[in-house]
Amino acid sequence: MKIAVAAMGNAVAGHFGHCENFIFFDTADGKITAEKSVPNPGHRPGFLPNFLADNGAEVIISGGMGGGAVDIFNERGVEVIIGIQGDAREAVETYLRGELVSTGSICHHHEHADECKEHHE
Repeated sequence: MKIAVAAMGNAVAGHFGHCENFIFFDTADGKITAEKSVPNPGHRPGFLPNFLADNGAEVIISGGMGGGAVDIFNERGVEVIIGIQGDAREAVETYLRGELVSTGSICHHHEHADECKEHHE
């Protein structure tokens, strides 16, 4: 399974579309087998969810995310886990243990990253 994390370096990004990079984690048998960071190719409506799904992501982990992105991920069969903070690798390991819980917190005014501040704190 391939898990993507919207990140600021190695930390889970507070907002999906405004992240610096995406970290792809390949997993097998409940363990991380490979890790690759890819720079954010650009935030424009509908692009990033399709980019991640086209690159094999089956799960996306992020702080906040707009409803349009959630809808596209759902259409593509990608599991969305939002409301997450902290180290990206630890978040994936927690997910693999079945202990990572999405808050379902969707950013409604995601044009401005500062409106999702609660995800940064």
